[in-house]
Amino acid sequence: MSSSSGKVLFGFVFGAAVGVAAGLLFAPTSGEDTRKKIKEKGKEYTDELSKQMNSKLDDLKEYVGGVAEETKTRVRKAAKEVEEK
Repeated sequence: MSSSSGKVLFGFVFGAAVGVAAGLLFAPTSGEDTRKKIKEKGKEYTDELSKQMNSKLDDLKEYVGGVAEETKTRVRKAAKEVEEK
């Protein structure tokens, strides 16, 4: 490792450590409260994502059902035309 890249790496690690320390010292809430808030927000986002995914799956099922019915109709019509010939 060259001297300049070693200095950059040291500066990055030192800056990260100072940032973490400052975050812990000046955090407005305790770690327990912060973890609780993160957990609650995670659940909210998960619930919302689940609702959206279920809605999209319902839309997809409806679309596929429609395509399947249309395909069956076309196949029956084609089969009938073949029988008539």
